[in-house]
Amino acid sequence: MVDECQDITAAQLRLLAAIAGTGPDALFFAGDLGQRIFQQPFSWNQYGIDIRGRSRTLRINYRTSQQIRQQADQLLDPESRDVDGNVQDRRGAVSVISGPDPVIRECDDHECEIEAVAGWIKDRLTEGLTAREFGVFVRSPQELARAKAALELAELPYEQLQPTAMRLGSKATLSTMHLAKGLEFRAVVVMACDEDVIPNAERIKALTDDSDLEEVVATERHLLYVACTRARDYLLITSGDTCSEFVEDLLG
Repeated sequence: MVDECQDITAAQLRLLAAIAGTGPDALFFAGDLGQRIFQQPFSWNQYGIDIRGRSRTLRINYRTSQQIRQQADQLLDPESRDVDGNVQDRRGAVSVISGPDPVIRECDDHECEIEAVAGWIKDRLTEGLTAREFGVFVRSPQELARAKAALELAELPYEQLQPTAMRLGSKATLSTMHLAKGLEFRAVVVMACDEDVIPNAERIKALTDDSDLEEVVATERHLLYVACTRARDYLLITSGDTCSEFVEDLLG
């Protein structure tokens, strides 16, 4: 059984195929094409793994509220298709949890954003949430200082998640979006969703082939989707400058 299979590498897939052999029902894969943030797409069929006609989309969400899931789904196309033609259709999905609508705030500058995030966190604390129930995510290390300032203003104790130490403790969790996979919090703040931050301007400028642009923008969308869907009950998305085109899609 393989989870998060959307991020599997070709070498890993070949190893699994060799281990499992060619018997019936030897391999079971679970994944979400909308959460592919690490690997370039490639054909599974060329490595002897053919799931055409054998895949199906699960439509019941047990982790994220209906309101958050519906908002986050606006970042993605209703249908996702892999290289081999398998289709994941998001239409008709439902969540078993209901909660308040996500909040999106476009702030004029970084200071305004920091104050807005701190105020929102304080409001959740007065509702009974504890520090460990908060997750705060930014696109890259360059935006961590803004998030730290907001957490300190809110007087919320936090720990910054490290790739080599993924254990969660009794404090709030601060992290870049790439480390968000697999995590879950009652309340999530996604900060610094500014133009040129996400999608990452440096990543786009580094492209040498225009044909790669669509794939880079897609994975940046997936990255924001992953961060937003770490929230179970409460979600705040902010920008401290001109907002990202992705935030405009969420508002639309």
